[in-house]
Amino acid sequence: MKRKLAAAIVVLATTALVQPAEAAGPDHVDITWMSIANIHYQMGSFGVLTDGYITRIPESQFHGGGGGYAYTSKPWKPDVAAVSRVLDAIGGPDKVNLLLTGHSHWDHSFDTATWSRLTGAPIIGSQTTCYEVMAENLPAERCRPVYGLEKIEIADGVTLRVVRWNHSGDPAKNWEQHDPVELDDIPRQDPATGGLKAGVAEDFPNGGGNRGFLFTVDGPQGRFSWFYQNSASAVDLHVPIVIDSVDYGAPIENLKKAMRDAGLDSVDLWIGTGGMAVAQLVVPVIKPKAHIPIHWDGLWQPFEAGMPWPFSDAADEDYLAKSGVKLLKPGQYMHKWRLDKAGIRPVDNTAIKRELGFAETQSFPAK
Repeated sequence: MKRKLAAAIVVLATTALVQPAEAAGPDHVDITWMSIANIHYQMGSFGVLTDGYITRIPESQFHGGGGGYAYTSKPWKPDVAAVSRVLDAIGGPDKVNLLLTGHSHWDHSFDTATWSRLTGAPIIGSQTTCYEVMAENLPAERCRPVYGLEKIEIADGVTLRVVRWNHSGDPAKNWEQHDPVELDDIPRQDPATGGLKAGVAEDFPNGGGNRGFLFTVDGPQGRFSWFYQNSASAVDLHVPIVIDSVDYGAPIENLKKAMRDAGLDSVDLWIGTGGMAVAQLVVPVIKPKAHIPIHWDGLWQPFEAGMPWPFSDAADEDYLAKSGVKLLKPGQYMHKWRLDKAGIRPVDNTAIKRELGFAETQSFPAK
């Protein structure tokens, strides 16, 4: 399966939609929010992991820049034991056949090389992500850089469209975190520890902004779809991303192109972040039926402790409700839903939660 996938990752510029002659895709996808922006998709026997950051680098190690994340005090290495534990809990290496990274900051791509080494799965992400995993001694051919407008059949009946996107923040306040920056070479491991510097102005810049992913599945009951993005800034979502005089288009216009190419007027699900300011720009374009909020649970709390606080964003919730979008609030790490042609519904994931030491639903003290 993995060799077949690696051979099949052929990047095509978006063109007019060509519908498959016969629906060959899975009839549903199981979607698991693992924490932060980490999402696992299971489509039949084919599993996709997006981001997959399980290691937790302490906040005290970061300093500098407008956001405080520019530099780290020392090099760090992935927590291989923690990643292995999560991999075992979800069913082992066969459950991860493809790795995606939306962008290349440490809280998204720091564990990507570890996941790939443990599973043999190929990687799709920015050139920066590819350099980062090569720095951890993975072969260059294991990682496919994408730049936006690619259309990739990742499995039978499952198509991935790459949407060039931006990162949260403001160029006037925290440019080193927000502005699109790609590594221009493979980072060097620390000679004493073998670690990398995780700062956003060090070995883990954002990778040229961000990549959103629009998924369409042509299953036996018909098509279903979802859009994933793990960061966004409403400040310049309408402004083209330009790196070294190459114009990659404005994020919101890129999303419109992907929707047109897929022949979609709306998606069944939006998995994303950004609050009301971003929702007001994205929702009118993709008209999602439901929304799973991600990347609201902090960066520093240990994964093993489970969800640190409940999701709460009154303004965003109000906007979504008025827009007719069903908000799906997770109750714990490893919360699972099933999406198919009929819609989305929760799926019991108690066994995996227990395997990782989590309660089915996290409880919090009354305020």
